[in-house]
Amino acid sequence: MRKLYLLLTLTLLPLVYTSAQSKLSGVSVYETLSFGGNRLVLNGAGIKERMWIDMYVASLYVPTKTTNADQIINSTEPAIIKINVVSGLLKAERMKEMFDEGFQNSMNGSTAALKAEIDKFISFFDSTMKENDEFMIVYNPKTGITVFKNSVKRGVIEGHDFKKALFGVWLCVKPADEKLKKAMLGL
Repeated sequence: MRKLYLLLTLTLLPLVYTSAQSKLSGVSVYETLSFGGNRLVLNGAGIKERMWIDMYVASLYVPTKTTNADQIINSTEPAIIKINVVSGLLKAERMKEMFDEGFQNSMNGSTAALKAEIDKFISFFDSTMKENDEFMIVYNPKTGITVFKNSVKRGVIEGHDFKKALFGVWLCVKPADEKLKKAMLGL
């Protein structure tokens, strides 16, 4: 019975980590991630800072490395953005504000068409957010964006348009953080 339980647990895990490439602000950044039969490679990773304090580490995983932000934003291939909170100073309200601003920039101020999706996404970053929380933003072309917090599924948001807007938060022409964008693009 114990072996069956272990087997079921291992087959139901959505993500598989492989060897760590390096550490950023104490967070292991893996060379590859796998989910649902898709093997993704680390495109780049960086630190979101605020007033010289590391707030979170963001890692971008795609099927094939590229420095082309538009290609990643518009791609219909699987992708993952992994966010590791590294500061207890980063509160849910601040994260929500950053996402609001990021979506405005990503969509050139025209967020009305995706307001319901944006609100739902932002709700996944609730008031219990704390240091060492890990968020996995997983794009699967068949299902849309699935958000996991500490390996627990928070919800799904369908639609490629939402994926483009969301990835644009970090990778658009006017990203949330230019230094972080370059790091996620491996530049």
